[in-house]
Amino acid sequence: MSDRLDRAIDNALADNRLVGTVVIVARGGKIAYRRAAGFADRESQKPMQTDSIFRFASVTKPFVTAAVMRLIEDGVVRLDDPVTRFLPDFQPRLSDGSVPVISIRHLLTHTSGLGYPFQEGSDGHYRRLDVSDGLDQPGLSLSENLRRLAAAPLTAAPGSGFRYSLGMDVMGGVVESVTGGSLRDAVRKLVTDPLGIVDTGFAVADVERLATNYFNSESVPVRITDGMVVPLDAFNGSLTFAPSRILDPNSYPSGGGGMVGTAGDVLHFLETIRLGGGPILKPETVEMMATDQLGPQAAACGPGWGFGFGWAVLADPHAVPSPQSPGTLHWAGGYGNSWFIDRANALTVVAMTNTAFEGMSGKFVSDIRDAVYN
Repeated sequence: MSDRLDRAIDNALADNRLVGTVVIVARGGKIAYRRAAGFADRESQKPMQTDSIFRFASVTKPFVTAAVMRLIEDGVVRLDDPVTRFLPDFQPRLSDGSVPVISIRHLLTHTSGLGYPFQEGSDGHYRRLDVSDGLDQPGLSLSENLRRLAAAPLTAAPGSGFRYSLGMDVMGGVVESVTGGSLRDAVRKLVTDPLGIVDTGFAVADVERLATNYFNSESVPVRITDGMVVPLDAFNGSLTFAPSRILDPNSYPSGGGGMVGTAGDVLHFLETIRLGGGPILKPETVEMMATDQLGPQAAACGPGWGFGFGWAVLADPHAVPSPQSPGTLHWAGGYGNSWFIDRANALTVVAMTNTAFEGMSGKFVSDIRDAVYN
């Protein structure tokens, strides 16, 4: 396996598909492979290290979902509670002007009827209202972004189907309402502190270890700067980045994309989930989170993938096709990160990179997956 993984990494670097990466594989609870390769910062020739800190983007979602599920265990939030119980002013309308009920369950499963700005063109409702994806607009407050989001019409009735969305940012507002503090503090108290995780959160623990971000162009990856608009072909849209956002303490903690951390921290969290959730969650909660709530028609990560709470669930491996077992959990992030847990094989794989979108959905992701199995 190690030789195959080395080749997958070396080929991605040689082909200029990646600038840098950290890949960790755990099998049966033991580290079977760990490697840092390439550059954390290409311009200064700063090598990637195993403890380099990455901007997570959507790898944030599982951490925030775990915090929410802990609040549900504690009885302060229920899956079928209306969002307006906690955020009375958040009442987006359907195209006919009616105001439907959006539940916590809808937010967690991306069936709320909300969307993301990157899914639409420049003349879309979110673009016109200047709604943030949670990766741009440093200094923007959560209350202001939710106000803008609520002013846009829903794309569909809540519960009618899967549409990846800013629902987890709304969920962040719910958490803040329930706890009376910030989402940053809630995730630290409910998830990272109990696990002894210190490098992962909504602020950078050590700026010197923060990897520089790049995106794939036709020749070599280009350094991402604030305000850069990067085409996102999978959605026929584009994503606007602002890497400095995480360094501005006034930026709201985006529940869908605002965290940073290390590959080792992500692995520790995922192994906690694989082993049943202790000490942060009960085993029955983890089982519910790992159960497909929507069916493979959701195509949450493409054909065959349903969705649980916090991640996609592989419902039909033959539709992909994939060597992963049915029930495999997987998610990825727009800055160039991906992971999966194959519980049937006691296997957890984390592949963090600083290159969008190769490290999220490019050949590198499938190459790493296949190298682990074949």
